[in-house]
Amino acid sequence: MKVKKAIFIYVSFLAILISSGCAVTRDQETMGAYVDDSVITSSIKTRFFEDKAVDGSAITVETLNGTVLLSGFVKSTNQKQNAESIAIKVKGVKVVKNQLEIRN
Repeated sequence: MKVKKAIFIYVSFLAILISSGCAVTRDQETMGAYVDDSVITSSIKTRFFEDKAVDGSAITVETLNGTVLLSGFVKSTNQKQNAESIAIKVKGVKVVKNQLEIRN
């Protein structure tokens, strides 16, 4: 299972770098900050998919300078809180802005 997680993170990281053309964007000062944000985003998404209490496929994660924005839909208040709790525990996360909407 650890190998699958490592492969997923590595592939996600490469996909983000390739799709960005390795350019520093979104008012970030350095390429290192961009890479850090990409790693944070990938780590959070991986943890969402590993946690059966959170539907990771319905949640979008964006990171800018350590601030994480969660958006999308969840089925309950509990899932919304779980998603935020998972995100804030990832190394490098400074703030989580939880804009998840509860869908009945």
